[in-house]
Amino acid sequence: MSRKTIITVAAIAAAASLSAAISAGAAETIPQNQTVKNIVLVHGAFADGSGWRGVYENLTQRGYRVTIVQNPLTSLEDDVAATKRALERQDGPVILVGHSWGGTVITEAGIDEKVKGLVYVSALSPDAGETTAQQYQGFAPASEFVIETTKDGFGYVSPEKFKAGFAHDASDADVAFMRDAQVPINMSAFATKLTNAAWHTRPSWAVIATEDKAFDQAMLIHMAERINAKITKVSASHALFMTQPKVVADTIDQAAKSVSATE
Repeated sequence: MSRKTIITVAAIAAAASLSAAISAGAAETIPQNQTVKNIVLVHGAFADGSGWRGVYENLTQRGYRVTIVQNPLTSLEDDVAATKRALERQDGPVILVGHSWGGTVITEAGIDEKVKGLVYVSALSPDAGETTAQQYQGFAPASEFVIETTKDGFGYVSPEKFKAGFAHDASDADVAFMRDAQVPINMSAFATKLTNAAWHTRPSWAVIATEDKAFDQAMLIHMAERINAKITKVSASHALFMTQPKVVADTIDQAAKSVSATE
């Protein structure tokens, strides 16, 4: 074998080793004895579960079993029912995650005995007896997040304002797809009072997008502090569940490990 061939083979072997090391570091598997291995992801208004793809892939590579709820967005009751169906299918303890309106859903549904922790991703967290709409009171209006309402009471984010208000840090192609694939929400859901608030009895974590245009930043901080959540901030838009999957996945992983340590 010539010296040139030896060098080439060595270079290929080194590159393969480096690639394996990078992959292992990016998706370090969870310990076999970790008790919480189930994650349930709940999307918010104007979107569907496909936006969780990056978070899903990150967590499954680590060894988690991830289930994504597809909310009908027709009422709080219907969305909670969809989440409960997903929880019933889990084979053990769960970390329940909600983005935006999904935070209201996990707050109500999170009293399920399988749920051991809650993660709020720029998400709403009303108390029992409160409505989602009440959470906005006393805070600056989201002037760039414009909702257009249909005759039958369903809301869409204005197509003209979608990028600025929802996902300014996403690519133009992703913004166009999200804008045109919107799932409208029945606006009456925001006026529905919650019966339960799971954050009273479950540890909580919050990932807050510092460039979120759907909520006043002070509102996000207020909600997270009220529920005594462990807060992580990231420079991102309201679409951080899609544009910052690693930060979100890391927080979910921290929640699962923290809860497992106390089980």
